[in-house]
Amino acid sequence: MTPTKKLASAALLALALDMAPGAHAAYNLWTNEYSLSKQELEAAIAPQFPRKLRYMEIFDVTLSNPRIGMDPERNRLTTVVDAQIANQLLLARPVNAALTMSSGFKYDAATRSLRLDAPKVDNVDSKDLPPQYAQQLTALGNAAADQLLREYAVYTFKPEQLEMNGKRFEPGKITVEKDAVKVEIKEQ
Repeated sequence: MTPTKKLASAALLALALDMAPGAHAAYNLWTNEYSLSKQELEAAIAPQFPRKLRYMEIFDVTLSNPRIGMDPERNRLTTVVDAQIANQLLLARPVNAALTMSSGFKYDAATRSLRLDAPKVDNVDSKDLPPQYAQQLTALGNAAADQLLREYAVYTFKPEQLEMNGKRFEPGKITVEKDAVKVEIKEQ
């Protein structure tokens, strides 16, 4: 097969995969990357919310309204969620806060999935608590981030997305950009 025919068949395969039902990551033939848009990542994370959690068997925490952001400088995805913390014995009324969590990405070869990695709370904003309680609220937020986002699969590659012309490919470098996450694909 001539190089032109190989390129044309690869382009057609990439186009077919991109248009296949349920295939959300777009493949760029020229850069050998799959791209997941900010909107696709939001849709992948949305089913986790609203979520009710119990912390230290004392606090009831409700997390809702996730808002996704991209942090290219740190190569991380940010998720801002509204948090409501309640404890009938210690708090006269529920405490409201906004938690800004961030996560890296990693590829899990066993499941062919792109997963969130090392989630943590970057910021806690609450007008209901004095600043001296920020450390406790951050600890509670880190427990919630770990429980909700650690190893959470945001995308699973189909086997045919990682095979082309009899060759097998694996995701490599994962890069967070302003509006998308790019996943490099390299030959095994």
